[in-house]
Amino acid sequence: MCGRMNVIAAPLTAYLDEQLGIEFKTQDNTDLRPTQRIDTLMWNQTTESIQQVPTRWGIQPTWATKLLINAQVETAAVKPTFKRAFTQSRCVIPVSGYYEWRTEEGRKVKYLFESRDNSPLFMGGLVFHGPQHPELVSLTIAPNETCAAYHHRMPFFVLVDAMNYWFTSAVEQLGPLLQPLPDAAIQVSQAE
Repeated sequence: MCGRMNVIAAPLTAYLDEQLGIEFKTQDNTDLRPTQRIDTLMWNQTTESIQQVPTRWGIQPTWATKLLINAQVETAAVKPTFKRAFTQSRCVIPVSGYYEWRTEEGRKVKYLFESRDNSPLFMGGLVFHGPQHPELVSLTIAPNETCAAYHHRMPFFVLVDAMNYWFTSAVEQLGPLLQPLPDAAIQVSQAE
């Protein structure tokens, strides 16, 4: 589920600067994969403001045989691997879109999921303090009707007006946010 992201720097940085007053720098990566750098936004408790944090996508706990790139938002608060990060290190990942593949007539077809109004999407995530640099897992949720036709999970997105609430609220208060984006918010197109 969501093993590739699409990041187009210019619209993301302009939106964050103009709409949220956040200086954000990133680079284009239209095929962002696990183990690569992802620029995220996190809450800085000292300055009480949102700051950019560069991370690497994926964690590998000692018990895991492979890289973990996603966690289910519905259970992250109670799973031992994710509980501490869900309490202390929630982030959002500004993206232009993400990709899923669906098997059609015996072959895999790639689809791009974007915001219908071409605004950035803010994927929820958790940051872990790795041995060399911060590491990240993205959060997933049960899909809306549009996305369910392509995968049994979809990324969990934080709405812009709920971003401060996502960062600063206690875990017990987050329930109302834990919903998939409405069907009308996402457009899907076949990718090249």
